[in-house]
Amino acid sequence: MDTDRIFSISNDQEFEAISLEVFNYQVQHCQVYGRFVANLGINLDLVKDYKSIPYLPIEFFKSQTISCDSAVADEIFSSSGTSGMAQSQHLVKDISVYIESYRKAFQLFYGDIGKYAILALLPSYQEREGSSLIYMVNDFIGLSNQLKSGYFLYDHQSLHDTLTELKESKIPTLLIGVTYALLDFVDSHSIEFPELTVMETGGMKGKRKEILRTELHQILCKGFGVPVIHSEYGMTELLSQAYSKGGGIFHCPPWMKVITRDTNDPLSLLAHEQTGGINIIDLANINSCSFLATQDLGRTFHDGSFEILGRYDNSDIRGCNLLVQS
Repeated sequence: MDTDRIFSISNDQEFEAISLEVFNYQVQHCQVYGRFVANLGINLDLVKDYKSIPYLPIEFFKSQTISCDSAVADEIFSSSGTSGMAQSQHLVKDISVYIESYRKAFQLFYGDIGKYAILALLPSYQEREGSSLIYMVNDFIGLSNQLKSGYFLYDHQSLHDTLTELKESKIPTLLIGVTYALLDFVDSHSIEFPELTVMETGGMKGKRKEILRTELHQILCKGFGVPVIHSEYGMTELLSQAYSKGGGIFHCPPWMKVITRDTNDPLSLLAHEQTGGINIIDLANINSCSFLATQDLGRTFHDGSFEILGRYDNSDIRGCNLLVQS
């Protein structure tokens, strides 16, 4: 599959046509997905649109090798996971596809990365190996033309001083941080920087009590002196990200789409504005599996945007491995 076609998608007709091509390719070349589809009894001749494509439970990345053919991976990304629990592993056969995906998506939503100072507050990601988020942020910092770009780990005073200097210099600034670390920062520091883009990546990582998104964003807006909080939605098993520029409403790049499924019947899809499980089509995942049923709950809207409302209480689907037994 020519990835130039994937990253040049401009309408639903092109998205559907390429989705069907990718589906047929992955059924043949991704052994786990092929067995999963076969054991569901799916008649491939009846898969005529992307809504008919079956979605692989994302939990398979914890127990199976989800890869097309057997090529050596350029990179292996892994999830953070709770201690003692299995981690997802994503074997990325061609890292250039991931790079193209996140660079094009950022350009689409925020413009030229080079004009931004990129500040990162991602301690839980920095302190482990195999984070796809750190890989992306490292590249963003490298592409930035601002000398103040970089990581701050737990040095909140240095971050505050840098934000103050960038505000005074009127340099466009993006602060990307894991949720608990941003909260830790505003517990001890505050700044009025209305032009700042604060982007939270989600997750308390067991560090703080979970709170509602509206409350979280109110606290962060007050602490940073910004009108809205931006958000990034991505995961180890994907090679694309969706972005929210406020209110927790996410938009996908043209090669990615979110659909909701019935929580009681995972093969049935829901209409817009109904709450259900989040299914994702990520066509950048050409070398693994592009059709994934996640553990998130949410709803979609008519313009293609979506909202995340929570997660399944027991997110590991018991016995799902039976569906890939030969």
